[in-house]
Amino acid sequence: MERLLPFRFDEEEGVFWLLDQRRLPQEEVWVPVRTAQEMAQAIRDMVVRGAPAIGVSAAFGMVLAHMAGEDLEEADRLLRQSRPTAVNLFHALDRMRPHFGDLKGSLEEAKALWREVEETERAISQHGAKVLKGQVLTHCNTGPLATGGWGTALGAILEAHRQGRVCHVWVDETRPYLQGARLTAFELMRAGVPATLIADNMAGFLMQRGQVDAVIVGVDRMALNGDFANKIGTYALAVLAHHHGIPFYAALPLSSVDPRLETGQGIPIEERPPEEVTHVRGLPIAPPGFPAYHPAFDVTPHRFLTGIVTEKGILYPPFDEALRDALGLH
Repeated sequence: MERLLPFRFDEEEGVFWLLDQRRLPQEEVWVPVRTAQEMAQAIRDMVVRGAPAIGVSAAFGMVLAHMAGEDLEEADRLLRQSRPTAVNLFHALDRMRPHFGDLKGSLEEAKALWREVEETERAISQHGAKVLKGQVLTHCNTGPLATGGWGTALGAILEAHRQGRVCHVWVDETRPYLQGARLTAFELMRAGVPATLIADNMAGFLMQRGQVDAVIVGVDRMALNGDFANKIGTYALAVLAHHHGIPFYAALPLSSVDPRLETGQGIPIEERPPEEVTHVRGLPIAPPGFPAYHPAFDVTPHRFLTGIVTEKGILYPPFDEALRDALGLH
């Protein structure tokens, strides 16, 4: 399958190129990033987004800090402050810290992290495909654009379609940032997978009519009991799927599990500008000055999960034991 990756690195020129995901699908525009400060701003502005892709980008942000002669502690601080919810960002930066002052070691670690993302997501896609069939619904964007690899939830969908297991995909538009409409639909169209875009509030209608056989979503951070944060709207889908007896899966690399959190109550929830709710692509859709609220993520309790798709296979309840076993914490 042809993949449109969210970034590329020009080592000779010292430039990390980001595909501006704010401009997709209308335009494919590449943004040059030369410093950690520019990388932090690009992550904050969602030029690059998706938990695994943010982690890889942050790692290369530290490589750029070495190349540009930036203060490494300040570079690390700026990158950590760029977006608070996805744990992959912090995991990547923790891996880079032992290489402070060592450009070669820093570059090798960043490249290793990127390779691991690809290898991990190949395994996630293969495992996830085994539990998907028929018509599948997904939320937000979890393909190569979100990860830099093969994708997590969308990777599993693509592999299941390749195997003839999935015949059709329902794509939530994912208001207010429209990652489903702009990015997931774009990736599915390029891959030739039959799919239909729906407004987020149509999912329950389709489930009621028996037109959804499974739901699979990505994860930005998971606690040790299986509670997880994902794009706003995920919790509502989980409740609907539970009510209708539809299998509900979360797909993630184990690096997205935060071993410091016993439950999802401690996951920080990013709040983004209200203008992203009151405007679409700069065009107002609400009365001028009308207040809006934009939590970018919500937390889904583990009791709504059928299973957790990881690179080590499908984990089933009790999730606290399964996750500790998978992470080697016993």
